[in-house]
Amino acid sequence: MGPNILDKLTLDRKLVRELDIKTLLAIIAIVLFGTLNIYSATYLKSGTHYLKAQLLWLVVGLVVTYVILCFDYSVLENYATILYWASILLLVINDTIFKNSVVNGAASWIRIGSVGIQPSEFAKLAMIIMLSKKLSDMNLEINNPKNFLTLAGYAALPMALIVIQPDMGMTMVCFFIVLGIFFVAGLDLKVIGGGFAGVAALIALIWNLSIMPTYWKNRLVSFINPEADELGSGLQLLQSQIGIGSGEMFGKGFMKGTQVSGGFIPEAHTDFIFSVVGEEWGFIGAMILVIVYGYIIYRFIIVARTSKDIFGSMLTVGIVSSLLFSLLQNIGMTIGLMPITGITLPFMSYGGSSMLTNFMAVAIVLNIGMRRKKINF
Repeated sequence: MGPNILDKLTLDRKLVRELDIKTLLAIIAIVLFGTLNIYSATYLKSGTHYLKAQLLWLVVGLVVTYVILCFDYSVLENYATILYWASILLLVINDTIFKNSVVNGAASWIRIGSVGIQPSEFAKLAMIIMLSKKLSDMNLEINNPKNFLTLAGYAALPMALIVIQPDMGMTMVCFFIVLGIFFVAGLDLKVIGGGFAGVAALIALIWNLSIMPTYWKNRLVSFINPEADELGSGLQLLQSQIGIGSGEMFGKGFMKGTQVSGGFIPEAHTDFIFSVVGEEWGFIGAMILVIVYGYIIYRFIIVARTSKDIFGSMLTVGIVSSLLFSLLQNIGMTIGLMPITGITLPFMSYGGSSMLTNFMAVAIVLNIGMRRKKINF
């Protein structure tokens, strides 16, 4: 048994030559850069605790990446149903047994002692895998009413369980993942337009019926007019804008950010890590980071277009949609272009669950890219 397991966990040299090393190195560079910014935002209160923890998650992420690369990604298609329903079970457990584990207004964590996991992060990935499998089984015939309703059902279930936590940020990510997959799969644009109209109407209804949680309303109001409550709901955005603006072109320098070191920006090491980048590294540093992200997304789009099958292509589209929306939402909310949500900046923000699932997603895309060509052994 031992030798067989070792054989399975060994990458063939012919496959290794197909691995997109440049993209992987770009991701590692972002993680290391993020770790520096996390340390700058936390060292005064926590010393090297967050620095060491994030580096540990980088190592774990790389190990998981290697393991995933050793197996053909088609294995995921065989286990898609199990992965999907296991993630749904985790969400149900989170929404019932662990419903009191509230962080920033959302009960989205399962905590056992000091260890916590965010089931919605894993559910997001499982949903992408399940939708990709179904679209492959349907041969992309998404405009067939029965097929569309089946896909919509698989997408709606995890989102419903996430929204009742309530975690609007992750719900938005899942919505735009589904939107990206459905659009690329060829869903009629009229249906997509109707979906947007339905979501807008639902939000208006929830707002008018006073069902929407107060802190959601406060975030939306502070997005529109942060100056209305400068010391309350608008504080985070205003301080973030001050920090990013004060960084000017070249930044104040590593560990020299006054908004960051003064603790004026809440959640600077997680949701608002881009504020640290803007203040300490300036416009140039922020743009270099955005360009590296753009390079990664570009490489992933190539994989989606050249995948050997529908399953691999849709998987990559879902992961690109998740990454792209998370980037736009996180960076946008720090500069006042998007409402504030609990969406982290991929590979930059501190967090084990997000780091692990992001590396799993990257490993899947790299796996698909490695196996685009038929390799004779």
